[in-house]
Amino acid sequence: MARVISVEAERFPIAGSFTISRGSKTEAEVITCAISENGHTGRGECVPYKRYGETMDGVSEAIEAMRERIAGGISRSALLDAMPAGAARNAIDCALWDLEAKIRGIPVATAIGAISLGALETAYTLSLGEPEAMAAQARANAARPLLKVKIGGNNDIALIRAVRQAAPDSRIILDANEGWTDDNIVANLAFAAEQGISLIEQPLPAGHDEILRHITHPVPICADESVHEAENLEGLVGLYDAVNIKLDKSGGLTAALLLRDRARELGFGVMVGCMVGTSLAMAPAVLLAQGADFVDLDGPLLLARDRVPGLVYQGSLVSPPDTALWG
Repeated sequence: MARVISVEAERFPIAGSFTISRGSKTEAEVITCAISENGHTGRGECVPYKRYGETMDGVSEAIEAMRERIAGGISRSALLDAMPAGAARNAIDCALWDLEAKIRGIPVATAIGAISLGALETAYTLSLGEPEAMAAQARANAARPLLKVKIGGNNDIALIRAVRQAAPDSRIILDANEGWTDDNIVANLAFAAEQGISLIEQPLPAGHDEILRHITHPVPICADESVHEAENLEGLVGLYDAVNIKLDKSGGLTAALLLRDRARELGFGVMVGCMVGTSLAMAPAVLLAQGADFVDLDGPLLLARDRVPGLVYQGSLVSPPDTALWG
């Protein structure tokens, strides 16, 4: 029997709003792909990202364009050649993983060799705002062991100081979202080191980061927008200390596993991150993130409403997914 595919656009309200240097939003817009065969259905969720030229309609159309090949039983490895990295391929790839697990009766965790699954400590993201507002967010979450702080403007030193004072015991990741410049990066890095920051994500625009090869890194620097697939990695050696792997960038779990393993071979630290999505999007990433140096899979914690069933969060610990959700 041919596989049947369905594509659905869904929206989940964010608790309040979510702001980064590129703008704000009040809901998570996601695309869900479901693939069915012989009474089994696998699902995958993706988040179209404007930074990469993606739209809800465009991603839906890209998935629909694969309908005949999916019906014909395209493999995950063939999918890597048939589609570019991005959200559309992620939704299909994760749906195929889920479907295969259900048909074979073998969990995805077993299939990828993630035998000793455990709860992971995830970062919790503080939305960009004025120093007083960010300090209030930090104070409210000061008991969390790992905070991710959105920055990327002209007053970042004030923001870093405000957050650090409000959460003195938390480890902190700074996410500049490409918002720093050659003129301020050295001073910002020095201040971040002084404040005991643990990691800095993508301080400079992708493709305009050569200065990172020629300055000291008093805090480890992690590539985000600069890395999508394993083939990107060799060019980042000497620029970055770690890479942030997101399923929506890599184009699915299949490509993300290749990216993670190659990153380890090249000596990069590994962070597994996410867009703002539901537990369905986080579930495969939780399996990918077993053993990662940093985990940022707090998407459902930022939502006013998640899927049911969803992932189980206890404070900042996220447990592996139940197969009723995915995998």
